[in-house]
Amino acid sequence: MGERVDRPLTVLQVLPALNAGGVERSTLEVAAELARRGHRSLVISAGGRLVPQLLAAGSTHINWPIGRKSPLTLHRVWRLRRLLQEEGVDILHARSRLPAWVAWLAWRGMQATLRPRFVTTVHGLNSVNAYSAVMLKGERVIAVSAAARDYVLRHYPGVEPARIHVIHRGVDPAGFPPGYRPQPEWYRDWYHRYPQLRNRFVLTLAGRISRRKGIEDFIGIIAGLQAHDIPVQGLLVGELPLGRRGAQETLHARLAVAGVAESVTCTGYRADMREVLAASSVVLSLSRQPEAFGRTVNEALSLQVPVAGYDHGGVGEQLRQHFPAGAIPPGDAGAMIERLRQWYQAPPAMQGVIPYTLRDMLAHTLALYHELRDGDRPDV
Repeated sequence: MGERVDRPLTVLQVLPALNAGGVERSTLEVAAELARRGHRSLVISAGGRLVPQLLAAGSTHINWPIGRKSPLTLHRVWRLRRLLQEEGVDILHARSRLPAWVAWLAWRGMQATLRPRFVTTVHGLNSVNAYSAVMLKGERVIAVSAAARDYVLRHYPGVEPARIHVIHRGVDPAGFPPGYRPQPEWYRDWYHRYPQLRNRFVLTLAGRISRRKGIEDFIGIIAGLQAHDIPVQGLLVGELPLGRRGAQETLHARLAVAGVAESVTCTGYRADMREVLAASSVVLSLSRQPEAFGRTVNEALSLQVPVAGYDHGGVGEQLRQHFPAGAIPPGDAGAMIERLRQWYQAPPAMQGVIPYTLRDMLAHTLALYHELRDGDRPDV
């Protein structure tokens, strides 16, 4: 899809914070592409470690705690309404529930002919209730997978299907090139810090470490492979739930009880996910509940690193389309162990695996922005 030249857009994206995660990465990617094409990119969040990257790519950041769960957050409605008018915002794009409520209330209170156009993105399969329903109030609703679209239509039958646009999250093959291997100095530092990973069958689970993400299944899989005398080393890359006291001690206790304390390495947050994924033998996706997408699945497949994941939600959608060998019945740890045992003996062929691309995601997103801004407004 070629780039179009149009009257510049002013786009404001709103989300809770800019630390780590799929929502945050998508925000930065769209913001950078807007700036690259000569549009104005504004982002409201409470800040975080990714703000310098956002600024370096040409966006403006407005530091508001718009995702704080407090009645005071609603006072931002009037400030946001004034900001939308003063900055001449064309597109208001909400990516998370509480910021979306603030955005929608601000937007709804404006004169209809002066409003920006309102877009929301369903990044997750949220609980079904009135609070979550705000993500469906966009004039256009982006679903990050067909699984997310189907979830919305199943649980919110009043939503017009024509308003929902499936735009899969994408990966840049230049940033995650097929067959990529980290530099020797990276490996030297990596093995100096984690010598237990050298010459092991490394299984990586990336993301927030929690029961929902499948940590119990992960522990059982490591124990099961150990029972087959496979030199396995589990790698947990991500942070423990914030604010949960004793989370680290609880995790280590679980590992000890399962007899895998020496066979699981926890790194915490890592900014070098390309290198970490490329250094893995297999990347796992074990979420107990279906997820809307699963960014690390896409990134690992782009690197031609095998992925084994539960066949449901957006992860199952990706695997069935791009790497069917990695699709495992949800919750079937025995099948997962057997598939990994087979791959340890004979790694699967990965040539020709082409996941969803960042180029397509950005092109479709900006095309939607232009179509919405330049299209007819609904009768009010």
